[in-house]
Amino acid sequence: MARSLTRLFRGCQSLASLPPMRVQLSYPPASVSLRITSIRTMASQDFSLPNPSWGPDMLRLYEHYKSQCEVEVEGGEKQGALWQRLPSYNRSIKYATGGAFLSRTIQSKARLFTRNITEPGAGFEYVLFANKKEQKCVCIFQPGHLLEGPPGHVHGGAIATMIDTVTGSHAVFLYGAIMTANLNINYRSPISLGSTVLVESTVDKMEGRKTLLSCKVTSTDGSKLYTEATALFLSISESRFLEW
Repeated sequence: MARSLTRLFRGCQSLASLPPMRVQLSYPPASVSLRITSIRTMASQDFSLPNPSWGPDMLRLYEHYKSQCEVEVEGGEKQGALWQRLPSYNRSIKYATGGAFLSRTIQSKARLFTRNITEPGAGFEYVLFANKKEQKCVCIFQPGHLLEGPPGHVHGGAIATMIDTVTGSHAVFLYGAIMTANLNINYRSPISLGSTVLVESTVDKMEGRKTLLSCKVTSTDGSKLYTEATALFLSISESRFLEW
């Protein structure tokens, strides 16, 4: 025991006699830098553009509506069109009034509900096109396997989410800041996971601060009605977000 303690003491003396070592740390570490870069890239990524998970029907309809959007002609001039594609990102808080007043932790972690599943094709795959002249909006929606409710079919809450997203985006596109006041949904037929459907929104009435829209979810050829709904939105001042 005494010999062991002697060896340990001599070892400590040897370590103490070594010249001091200088360790230079890079900040932030490379792994952290890569993660920050990936977060920033994802925050600026437009999730309404085609990815490998899109099926043939979704791609076909995307190209159909894209062809009716604004195009650039000779001389750099832009030719107006009826439809406009609405980009979609995985967060909205940094663009909202009051976002700067929230904690940095909340700002960095907040995610748009329909874009918080990062795996392509697993959750809400959709793209929106709006027609301001006709006051219409159409969404091409391909529900992924993580949205299951009844076996093999889409959860009713996921369908309600898409209806609220489409009608809400439509109202914002036309009239600015709004909040959902009422959503009334009638489910007619279940939607299979992985299929492609159309979610169409139409303005029925605009009265003061109130905007009433109707919405229907159909097969891509319009022959089958899956869901129909009405939605009421109230226009609000953006400063109201700071009061809540």
